Amino acid sequence: MADLAEEAIRVLKTADAAEKAAAARDLAAAWRSGALSFDKAGNPPSRPARPARPELRRPGDMPRRKAGGNLEKRVALLHALAHIELNAIDLAWDLLARFGRADLPRAFFDDWVRVGDEEALHFTMLAERLAEMGAAYGDLPAHDGLWQAAEETAHDLLARLAIVPLVLEARGLDVTPATVADFKRAGDDASAAALEIIYRDEISHVATGKRWFDHVAAERGCDPAAAWQELVRKHFRGRLKPPFNKAARDQAGFGAAFYEPIAEA
Repeated sequence: MADLAEEAIRVLKTADAAEKAAAARDLAAAWRSGALSFDKAGNPPSRPARPARPELRRPGDMPRRKAGGNLEKRVALLHALAHIELNAIDLAWDLLARFGRADLPRAFFDDWVRVGDEEALHFTMLAERLAEMGAAYGDLPAHDGLWQAAEETAHDLLARLAIVPLVLEARGLDVTPATVADFKRAGDDASAAALEIIYRDEISHVATGKRWFDHVAAERGCDPAAAWQELVRKHFRGRLKPPFNKAARDQAGFGAAFYEPIAEA
């Protein structure tokens, strides 16, 4: 029987973006069918394979992306979001391959396989929407900040859970509703509909991150809120900036007692 960690590493080593997304979806289906087992953590690459395009730049060298009425602005924003989702595919499968343990509940693997599958769906939706608008993923430069977070937390599952789902994806909950509204004002209902699907799924991704953060913190005898705050101070290079989407965060089980004490005033 094939091993989940080894197959996850195959996804990480797939360079073509569309092929990576398809491989992730196929792997998720194989796990759900019972065709895979989990034996032990693998040895994933320090960086996943990437296509030759887009050009990757430092986050500070990237222009700010905001939806607007013209096609160029909407394409630029969708391209930036597609890049985030491509990174999210690798982040989910890297977590499984790097941090999976045979003594973790089956639900841990089910949850993160589902996240990896949904991130692949999100990338595919956005890539298809770009094609409908006469563009393609890779046409514009993109930033490399998301994988910097993966490298910063490659040593520790609790740190990875603290930063990726509970800072980066949680931030997506804060900004996506306004982005959806921008697309709707521009008359781009198709793009808005895709982002609404992503927003719905990302609430569940934050909930998944919070559930397993609490689980690992309990294993270590840590207070979850105090542990999260310490890890964010240590490993997150940015700032926690309001306004926060408290309704979505609460829906994910990620209450303000975690993030407000260390948020920017």
